[in-house]
Amino acid sequence: MKALNIVETAYRATLEEQDDTILWLSQSFQTAGVDVSVLLRGNAVNYLIKDQKPFSLCFGIWKQTQPPELDRDLQAMIAKGISIYAVVEEIQARALPQDRLIEGVSFISQDQVAQLFEQFEYVWHW
Repeated sequence: MKALNIVETAYRATLEEQDDTILWLSQSFQTAGVDVSVLLRGNAVNYLIKDQKPFSLCFGIWKQTQPPELDRDLQAMIAKGISIYAVVEEIQARALPQDRLIEGVSFISQDQVAQLFEQFEYVWHW
């Protein structure tokens, strides 16, 4: 099976769960033998910024001591052979600095998204 996971909504429950659910799920799929890739679009392109420092979350005396490291999660996925794509126009719209983006990502234009879909049996949008 060849599947593309589209992540568009960023930081959904990442402080509570310590990672993005779909990035975690994508890694699990790959471990189970699925040829999975990830497309970041919308606010999820922010995950590409290196060395993010999430704010501290605490409730009363409880503190979140293991905040999400989404850039590192993506780098680990790339190292495992998971292809990561990102839409250039989304990066430009947010003025993300090129020199702070993680390496190993395939950048595509919005016009190429439909062509990317044709390479997969399944396209899941989260």
